[in-house]
Amino acid sequence: MKDKIWSRNFIVISLINFLSILMFYLLIVTIASYAIETYHVSTSIAGLVSSIYVIGALVGRLVTGRFIGKLGPSKILTMGVLLFFISACLYFIEINIGFLLFNRFIQGIFVGIIGTAAGTIIASILPASRKGEGIGYYSLSVILATAIGPFIGIFLMKFQNGNTYIFGFNVLLSAIMILALVFMKLDSSMFRTGEHKETNESFIAKFMEPKSIPISFIALLIGFAYSGVMSFLSFFAEEIHLVDAASFFFIVYAVATILTRPFTGRLMDRKGPNIIVYPCIVLFAVGMYMFSDASSSWMLLVAAALIGLGFGNFNSIAQTIAVKVTEPHRFGFATSTYFIFYDIGLGLGPYLLGLFIPFVGYRTIFLWMLPVILVCIPLYYVLHGRKAKLYI
Repeated sequence: MKDKIWSRNFIVISLINFLSILMFYLLIVTIASYAIETYHVSTSIAGLVSSIYVIGALVGRLVTGRFIGKLGPSKILTMGVLLFFISACLYFIEINIGFLLFNRFIQGIFVGIIGTAAGTIIASILPASRKGEGIGYYSLSVILATAIGPFIGIFLMKFQNGNTYIFGFNVLLSAIMILALVFMKLDSSMFRTGEHKETNESFIAKFMEPKSIPISFIALLIGFAYSGVMSFLSFFAEEIHLVDAASFFFIVYAVATILTRPFTGRLMDRKGPNIIVYPCIVLFAVGMYMFSDASSSWMLLVAAALIGLGFGNFNSIAQTIAVKVTEPHRFGFATSTYFIFYDIGLGLGPYLLGLFIPFVGYRTIFLWMLPVILVCIPLYYVLHGRKAKLYI
């Protein structure tokens, strides 16, 4: 009999992660326009209202790894969910733009806490023989949230007082997250908190897992390359007159990832990561090239499928590697380290790429991402691939 993946704890944690990420994407596509309409701020400040959430998430992930080692991930997850609920309620208080920025920042911290604690629990409860497959299934919660969140946000914005509905919906989903905690039954002894004292650990090891940094750095580059697609798709689609096709982009991306993620996870568990990682990087590069050169609906949607196959699957495999290279009592640090680097790539990308877009245009920016993606092939080999077991 196969080791079990779909336990009650696995389903509950996946649901909590799905809801927290869904609210992240729901707000990130709507909060900038809310800031402009309500507080009459400039577009740059409105952009800060949107992106400061990511900065908060980075801070949350940076500190959470250490607290997980002391208190255990279940306590940290509970704290993060409760604080997230409070911050969701604070959106109804309209004081000034400073208060909104503060609330966005602290809610980002709570999302970072939830994501790191949830990922640590998942890595701990999954059987070693099916860890790649299990993390593949778990990370589908992020893929679904990425596709559904923006759709719900844009749909609710069509109503009069749409922001009120959005904030109310966030409070409702936050309450469901609290309710889900009731069904989580974890054996605290399995996390081994307080058992491993590192007497001469480096400063970096107090906040990150050094063994997870190599694969996490590659994830930073891959995330950077993808960030332009995530942030500038709508503007690019208007420029090339493919707005209707672009509305299906993330749906096609999600379907391609969902259909292949279970297969790639099982293949990694049986034959190692290399057999998945190298094709994923190549597929991502081909998809990005088609995306940059898209002139018809079918090209744009095929690019979406290829990016889903490449980037979407690389993400879960890299997260699995980050966990597998370290010891169980450091899973919290490993999970935190991976998402810190990954979020830096996603967060800095739009800002840095946006500086060049007025001068070179969207097509050129996306084309520039090809060498960034392709350099990850030799980089992965040097940093991890040559040490990983490769099966022919």
